[in-house]
Amino acid sequence: MTSLESLLEKTSRTFALSIPVLPEPTRREVMIAYLLFRIADTFEDASHWSPENRIEALGEFGRLLQEYSRPEAERLAAKWVAAGISSHAGYRELMEDVPFVLESFFGLSPDAVEPVRAHVLRSAEGMAGYVGRTRAGSLVLTDLEDLKTYCYFVAGIVGEMLTELFLRGRPELSGKAAYLRERASTFGEALQLVNILKDSAGDAAEGRTYLPSTVSSAEVFALARRDLDTAGAYIAALQSAHAPRGLVEFTALPVLLARASLDRIEKHGPGSKVSRPEVFFLTQKLKRALDHGEPAV
Repeated sequence: MTSLESLLEKTSRTFALSIPVLPEPTRREVMIAYLLFRIADTFEDASHWSPENRIEALGEFGRLLQEYSRPEAERLAAKWVAAGISSHAGYRELMEDVPFVLESFFGLSPDAVEPVRAHVLRSAEGMAGYVGRTRAGSLVLTDLEDLKTYCYFVAGIVGEMLTELFLRGRPELSGKAAYLRERASTFGEALQLVNILKDSAGDAAEGRTYLPSTVSSAEVFALARRDLDTAGAYIAALQSAHAPRGLVEFTALPVLLARASLDRIEKHGPGSKVSRPEVFFLTQKLKRALDHGEPAV
C-alpha cells in the first residue's frame, strides 16, 4: 500500500534522512509539502516534453491545488504518466499517486494548508516562466541575478515556506521570526546552488545551462559559501531560541552535506557526490553535537 513515507524514500535521498527527525505535526506537513514541490519539479525537469506541455501541466497542477477534484486528479495523473513524465521510477510512482498526495495535503490543518499551497503555487508559476524561456530545447541563464532569481523560485520559496511552518504554534521562536524570515530564501538558494554545481554536466546534456557563461565558477562557489554561512546563522538562531531539536537537526544536516559536497565538487569537478559513509559520519557527528548542546554547524 502506498504511503507518504515510501514516496519520500523513493524520491529523495537527503530529505528521506532529515524529515523523519522533525516533531509532529511539522514532520507530516513538511513531508507532504516536499512531495508537492517534487511534483512541480518533475514537470519542470521533463525536458523531453515541449515547453508548452510542461507549462500546461504546471498550470493543471496549480488548479488542482486551488480547486481539488478527485476525478480530475485521477484523470490528470493518468495522462501525465501515460505521456512518459519521467524515466525515474520513484517520480513516476509519485505522479501516479498525485490524488493520494493531494488528499493527504487537504487533510492537514487549514493553518498549514494555506502557507504550503501559496508557496507551491508561487514556485510553480516561477518555474513555468523559466520553462517558457526554453528555445530549441535549451534554457540558458544569462547572468548572476538570473541564476539567483531561478534559485529563488525553485528553492528560496521552499525556505520561506519551511520557516512559516517552523514558526506556526511555536511562541518560543517569535522573537527570532524576523531574523529567520530574512534568511529563509538564502538558505534555500545555498542548497540549490550546490545542486546546480554538482549536476551542471548532466543538466547541460539535457538542455539546461544554469551556470551563466558571463559568471566564473569561482563566483558561484563563493556565492554558495556565503549563502551556506547565512544558512548556518539561521540554524544558530533556531538553537539560541531553544527550537525543538528536530527542527535544528532537520535544517543542519542538508547544510553539512552541502558543505561537504561543495568541497568535493571544487576538488573533483561536477558529478562528485558525498559518499554514503561520509553521509553517515556527518549524520552521527551532528547527533553527537546536539547531544552535548554544541553548535549544529
